[in-house]
Amino acid sequence: MTEESAGEGTDSGRPALADQRGVETVYQPAADSDLLARAAAERVTSGDRVLDVGTGSGYVAATLAEAGAEAVGVDLSPLACREAAENGVRVVRGDLVAPFRADSFDLVSFNPPYLPTPEDAEWDDWMEHALSGGEDGRRLVDPFLESVGRVLAPGGEALLLVSSLTGPDAVRAYARKRGFQSEVLANEKHPYEELVVLRFSEL
Repeated sequence: MTEESAGEGTDSGRPALADQRGVETVYQPAADSDLLARAAAERVTSGDRVLDVGTGSGYVAATLAEAGAEAVGVDLSPLACREAAENGVRVVRGDLVAPFRADSFDLVSFNPPYLPTPEDAEWDDWMEHALSGGEDGRRLVDPFLESVGRVLAPGGEALLLVSSLTGPDAVRAYARKRGFQSEVLANEKHPYEELVVLRFSEL
């Protein structure tokens, strides 16, 4: 999911990442989206206020709305916002949780861009920013953990999808330094990585 400012092309004449990889310019539901959506849907009850950060096509937010939650998505990409809205998701264009008031949500979900990517391999387009987690895979994971507590209602929780490539233990240690306790809520092994849904709540 994308939360970082980016252009839709490059000035170097290189093909856009989306074209190079033969995929759309908005991140589409995949195994990581499905794992997060299923884990989050089990945590919500009717009327819960939930936020899906980096909502992309709006898949996770739509799943939570189907589960009875009052769901809204947020994404920095205007392309993602348009597609999520077309898919029936209430969506706000913005950076992580910045557009929202304090204590607004019972649950916040986030499937961040988590693929570790050397800087010289980056492509400056929306799809690259939906996939690349920077050198350590935590380009947006750490800022999310630094800011999400502000918008959580008392007793609220944040669900974060990370990969074994990102270092889940390091993510949990970073979160603890910022006042969160955590647990592994769900996991799923794939050929080249293990996907993990982490649950965070304030200490």
